[in-house]
Amino acid sequence: MPLELTTAGESHGPALIALITGLPAGLELDRASIDEDLWRRQQGYGRSPRQKLESDKVEVLTGLRQGRTLGTPLTLLVTNRDHKNWTWGMNPWPPEGEQHGKGTKPVTLPRPGHADLAGVMKYELGDVRNALERASARHTAANVAAGGVAKALLDAIGARVESSVVAVGGAEGEDAIRAAIDDARAARDTLGGTIEVTVTGLPPGLGSYATKVDRLDGKLAWTLLATQAVKAVEVGDGLDLASAPGSTAHDEIFRNDDGFYRESNRAGGLEAGITNGEPVIVRCSMKPLPTLMRPLRSVDLETKEPGNALVERSDVSAVEALAVVAEAAVAFEVAIAARDKFGGDSIGDFVAAHKAYVERIDWSPH
Repeated sequence: MPLELTTAGESHGPALIALITGLPAGLELDRASIDEDLWRRQQGYGRSPRQKLESDKVEVLTGLRQGRTLGTPLTLLVTNRDHKNWTWGMNPWPPEGEQHGKGTKPVTLPRPGHADLAGVMKYELGDVRNALERASARHTAANVAAGGVAKALLDAIGARVESSVVAVGGAEGEDAIRAAIDDARAARDTLGGTIEVTVTGLPPGLGSYATKVDRLDGKLAWTLLATQAVKAVEVGDGLDLASAPGSTAHDEIFRNDDGFYRESNRAGGLEAGITNGEPVIVRCSMKPLPTLMRPLRSVDLETKEPGNALVERSDVSAVEALAVVAEAAVAFEVAIAARDKFGGDSIGDFVAAHKAYVERIDWSPH
């Protein structure tokens, strides 16, 4: 069974769910590590007060016994602690009694840059909330929890996934980034930015050039571009390679007593959709968040009159959060490639197949 992930849940609904199928039995999961990733997603300079309200924690409903996977579907749940304020407005059934709490009034002023207008048109909706609740970046908490599971699987074969912030609003370096966020907050504006994810410890041979859908670089681009607010992805030196001559653009091949290796990594660890033994390096860039405290112009869906877009609690910048979300997304896609390559019903089979493969190939890890 291939490794797959399905998520469900709304931004202000009771909970978010991640359903993972295709995991080998016997994989040990550490709840504290997954909770730490969920905590990291909520941190970062420029985040909204909402992050302090929710304090995300993972719960497991199925597929795990005493910390080890059973080889059956694993169901993770992340409770939305703010849902208590939305129980009337987000009730799955027609609510009874007096209106109370949040979400009681229809949203009719779509936000430029969000799924609001396209969503109500596509699904024939009268209330923008029916689109924005799922389109919200809140549900990336479920992806981060699933990414924690994927990282545990990769750790079993010695692979590690890490992320970092490259720039926010064009500023680089911690002091400059904080200053840029402070300026944007004072202007009631938002900022986007760029992050980087690195995967180390992977052998050559994950992914394939057999078909376009098998290419690991394509899958990484897909999972990152499918993340909320992301508008660009590059692998390795990416855009810089477009202006470099071929004589300096590629990674020359060397060999020592242990096997083949490279002294540079302009390709970002991927050639022809396959890992080449060097660290996999991908970057992605997100646009500024579309919910502004100084809202942009819009048009009311009911009256067709000009107005200002919906204002709801928002971050000034979520680039640090994107780094954690992208880390999880990359981890899951790489874990899928590893499962496709090494298989196994148990974690022991999976690790043994990896070991046998690494011993077969002429590769010098460094």
